[in-house]
Formats: sequence, structure tokens, C-alpha cells
Amino acid sequence: MIDKYKFHEKIGIYAAIAVFLFFVLAPFLEAFLVSLRPLDAVFRAPYRIWTDDMSFQAYIDIWSSVPGLPRYIFNSLFISTMATVLALICIIPAAYSVSRFKYRGRDTFMGALLGINMVGSTVLIIPLYKLMLNLGLLNTYSAMIIPGAAFTVPVGIFLMRSYFLRVPKELEEAAYVDGASRLYTLWRVILPVAAPGIVVVAVTVFLTTYAQQFLFALTFNSKDALHPLPIGLFSFFGRERVVYNELMAACLVGIVPVLIGFIFLQKYIVAGLTAGAVKE
Repeated sequence: MIDKYKFHEKIGIYAAIAVFLFFVLAPFLEAFLVSLRPLDAVFRAPYRIWTDDMSFQAYIDIWSSVPGLPRYIFNSLFISTMATVLALICIIPAAYSVSRFKYRGRDTFMGALLGINMVGSTVLIIPLYKLMLNLGLLNTYSAMIIPGAAFTVPVGIFLMRSYFLRVPKELEEAAYVDGASRLYTLWRVILPVAAPGIVVVAVTVFLTTYAQQFLFALTFNSKDALHPLPIGLFSFFGRERVVYNELMAACLVGIVPVLIGFIFLQKYIVAGLTAGAVKE
């Protein structure tokens, strides 16, 4: 096999990857280093990457500084999980319909999804608040789950539609010949084949809802027991000082559950991202 890249081209590619990874990972590395420093050493000059007074004390202190931290982490995971399930219930049938059926208004529907996707949640926060108030959903999990799922549906439909288009129609035709219904075919034939794509969409929705909980929780909820992690992190902001080392420790602890789930689903995510990359 002939290597199409010359040596200096490989050096350039690897150098570009290294620079990219540095800018991606540098904030996490700095957050970890800040979490290890004593509070009075966070802004010490001159800057030193490693000092003798670093320790994991902040990771111990966060549980006493914010007693509700385990509850906040659970709330974040619960809200994101339920929002993902709700979004998939809407995304899968909608994506299947636009990928398999030709009907009047389909193109308009897809265009409307693009338009909706361009509208940020901040623009609609007041109408959403009035809607939640009229429905009696304020100070409930639903007030954070429903909007979180709704804003991920347009992107999810576009992603899922591309995976359904890669599923051969012959599989459906064979199921119809055997007497299977449209719903049975979708559930028992199409979804197993499109499973990698469903995992990718689910992870995308989960991460999006996990990251956008702050605004919805701050606006629609005032019960401390229902607050997700972003609101719980406010506890490290005092009137006179910000406990940066404990704040960074809490942020990293909140990332761990998502990181563990990502590691376990990694092979499915890679399979979904590479699906259809090779033309048969």
C-alpha cells in the first residue's frame, strides 16, 4: 500500500492535532490544577504549574461546603436522562416519517425545523415561563425536562433522518412481504439496524440538555431539592469571595458521571459516527 502522505505532511498533521487537543484539554487541566491549590494560592504570582502545597482537600471539603451537592448531581442526571427519553420519543417517528414518506408539507416542515433551531432558548424564556405557569408546572422536574427536550428535537430529527436514509429499503419490503405492519417493522427491523445512530443522537441530546440546565432551572424552579448541578455551583460564590478551588473540584466531579457513560458507550458512538462513511 502506497502512503499518500509525505513525512513533512505527517508532521504538520500531527502538529495540528496536538495544537487542537491542547486548546481542548487545557481548560480541564487548569481546572484540575486550580482544584488542587489552596484558595489563597489560586492567583499566586508568578504562576507555577505545580507547587508543594497542592492536595485533594477541596474534593473532600465540597461535600461539607454544599451538603446538597449529591442531590444536585442526581437532579442533573435525572433531568438530562428524562429529557433524552422524551426527545427520542419525538425524534424517532418524526425522523422516520421524513426519511421514508413523501407528503405535502414535508419540505416546509424540515425548513421550519431549521428556523426553530436558530432561535435560542433565551429568546423564548418569557413565553416559556408563562406557559409553565399556566400549566402549573413551575417548581417541578417537568418544567426543566420539557423545554430541555424540546430544544434538542430539531437537531435530533436531522441527525436521525440521515441514519434512517442509510437503512436499505429492502429490509422493510421483506418485512412487509412477511406480513409485518409499519409499526412492527420500525420497532423490530429498522431500529436495531439504526441503533448506532440512535446512540449518537441520544448522547448528543443528553449532553445538550446537561449543559443548558442553568437557564431553565433558574427561571422555572425555586425549590432547592430540585436544583440541578449548575444552580448548586452557585453555592461556591460568596458575597466577598469565590471559592475557586472547591468550585473547580465540584465541576470536575459533576463531569465524572457523564465521562463514565461516554466511555462505556464509546464503541457505539464511533460506530454511529462512521456509519455510511464507506460507500458500498
